[in-house]
Amino acid sequence: EGSAGGGRSDSAAPVEGRRLGPRMADLKPPLDLIAPFGMGIAAGADLRHFFNATRKLDAFRHVAGRVLRHLAQKLRHGRGLHLVAGNALIARLLASADDSGVRILTGTPAREITRDAAGVVTGVVAGEDIRIAARRGVVLAAGGFPHDPARKAALFPHAPTGEDHFSAAPRSNTGDGLRLGETAGGRVRRDFPDAGAWAPVSIVPTATSEAGHFPHLVERAKPGLIMVRSDGQRFSNEADSYHDLMQALFRATPRGAKPECWMIADHAFQRRYGLGRARPRPFPLRHWLRNGYLKRGQTIAELAQACGIDPAGLAATITRVNADAMTGQDSAFGRGSSPYNRIQGEASHAPNPCVRPIGPGPFYAVRIVPGSLGTFAGLDTDCDARVLGQDGAPIPGLYAVGNDMASIMRGRYPAGGITLGPAMTFGYIAAHHAAGVPLDNNRIGTNP
Repeated sequence: EGSAGGGRSDSAAPVEGRRLGPRMADLKPPLDLIAPFGMGIAAGADLRHFFNATRKLDAFRHVAGRVLRHLAQKLRHGRGLHLVAGNALIARLLASADDSGVRILTGTPAREITRDAAGVVTGVVAGEDIRIAARRGVVLAAGGFPHDPARKAALFPHAPTGEDHFSAAPRSNTGDGLRLGETAGGRVRRDFPDAGAWAPVSIVPTATSEAGHFPHLVERAKPGLIMVRSDGQRFSNEADSYHDLMQALFRATPRGAKPECWMIADHAFQRRYGLGRARPRPFPLRHWLRNGYLKRGQTIAELAQACGIDPAGLAATITRVNADAMTGQDSAFGRGSSPYNRIQGEASHAPNPCVRPIGPGPFYAVRIVPGSLGTFAGLDTDCDARVLGQDGAPIPGLYAVGNDMASIMRGRYPAGGITLGPAMTFGYIAAHHAAGVPLDNNRIGTNP
């Protein structure tokens, strides 16, 4: 209700990594957990080519060229130099910082905010004992608290210990910015309906003791997949946003039970789109079946047994879903009924790009646990991104942006980019306010 069709999403254009020169060594590569061979794949046409690589000649040529160039660059430079998506955005910001003479100290965490006798923020103490003076102010932008067990336990109702929430955000986002803000007198908002941007996540076994957390953002809306709880029943429209999906899982989970579910698909689906870390054809499945990440059954009953799902409940669900799918419907949850659903589905599949019968076998499943892409609860700020004190007044010289700033959506998730967009916007606003340069809406995007 209240939504509108049309509009667009903005993404960074690809960047040639050589532009960064030696600075390229400071740029993290795409997550190997998600990116095949450590190669970034852009949303849209690029991703569609990868899904169709074994089905269409032009897609195969595109993918073959991308992979060969990436591997050649990796052999020569240690990583790919064709930067897309988040890597491209950070590369452009990094290049702009270098062009402006900004000095970036990596591996040097801020440990203390310094203030004068009047309470005005004057700088920070970083690293072992590096004192950095700030004439204009200090901006906190440390990524929120997705890996701070204590704050998660306090603000995430589904994670009473803080350890039972599995965020896909960088492991270094441990709430440092929020703690620094609080020591300077700031306050963290605790009144949001949701303190994080929830996402379905699967736990990926790795060679190290630290498992990976795979966020399921792409395959859920594709035709031929459902998600069920241990009783074998669906609980939501799988093609809805990851945040809405997890809210539905929390509501469907009985008090005292773990909010977990299973993502289920047939062989054709897994080989076409993949299922989490178990990538599609031509990547093999043996490793993921052997370590237990991917479950398989020749029949629905076998799959249910392998996962600990009620077999009768799952069989009844598959029967209902397949009967609906024969006419392209989802009478239970309306899957494929919204523009958001359909744009995430398979455009070439009619009549409903999000719905088809499941089968024949073998069938596969991946266990889903509560996760997030970031956090919403943050330091309370005003419209200039200034951190507010306990009395509601701005703390002179202290700003917070990104996920250290309390979400302007107040813990709601209307669309993708609702953390990154405000992060860039309020970074721009905070810089102008700190520099004493008035904002001119006619010059947004130019260098004052």
